Amino acid sequence: MPELPEVEVVKRSLETLIVNRTIKDIEIKETKLRYKVSKRQIRRLIGLKILKIKRRSKYLIFIFNKGIIMIVHLGMTGKFFIVNENKVKQKTSFYYNLEDIKNHKHNHIIFIFSKKLKLIYNDVRKFGFIKCDLLKRLGKNPHLTLLGPEPLENIFNFSYFKKYIKGKSKTVKDLLMDQKFVSGLGNIYVNEILFNSKIKPTRQIKKITDKEIKKILHITKKILNRAIKLGGSSIKDFLNGNGKTGSFQQYFNVYGKKGDNCSNTDCNAKIEKIVLSSRSSFLCPRCQK
Repeated sequence: MPELPEVEVVKRSLETLIVNRTIKDIEIKETKLRYKVSKRQIRRLIGLKILKIKRRSKYLIFIFNKGIIMIVHLGMTGKFFIVNENKVKQKTSFYYNLEDIKNHKHNHIIFIFSKKLKLIYNDVRKFGFIKCDLLKRLGKNPHLTLLGPEPLENIFNFSYFKKYIKGKSKTVKDLLMDQKFVSGLGNIYVNEILFNSKIKPTRQIKKITDKEIKKILHITKKILNRAIKLGGSSIKDFLNGNGKTGSFQQYFNVYGKKGDNCSNTDCNAKIEKIVLSSRSSFLCPRCQK
């Protein structure tokens, strides 16, 4: 599942490609996504111009004229790609190859602009969704109202962290994965954050020291900024809208590294994999305490 850096890269890619373009037509091939696509609502976008694209947590928010918005969540396998007038495909997403989408049966929604430019939403597992709403109702949208602060915002700080965990009992990994606590983090980045913070994912938050809280905050912002700068993580070479490869996965220390040597030069332990809250967790048993 794409996490905050990947969705941010998608947003930036789409901004360069379709902002200020007007939708001329929409082809709806499949309505059975995570939530049924409303053909009536989607068709309201025809004739509207995309004014800007925003990101909140892992959600993309397309803002149109006339006070209309479209909210998109990519789920596990959702992806956008562009087809230009010469029928050349261009990636705007990550973790997939253009070779993987030769079969058009997973192209569910096609947005058509002038000069035959197309934005295609493709989703193999159909866990993503696309919904339309009014901009004035954005603050009350049920998908967004319970989200915690963005991890790169100033509000995600020591005072907030300390106050939030008071009286709570859960593991530090479950805390960082909780979208009500902080929005946009997922399994990949939480594993990397905890490794770099030298904290075991199974540690109870009541045993986290003030110094460790400050370290988690610093490492979180550092890793996310670096991932965005490098173009987002990808399992298969990701090219964003400018044709650059997302390369943060080359710098993974623990995620997917079970059995590999710890990347710390003064450690000869092997990376272990455990299951915590039904998710895979990777750690160094020696470096993380």
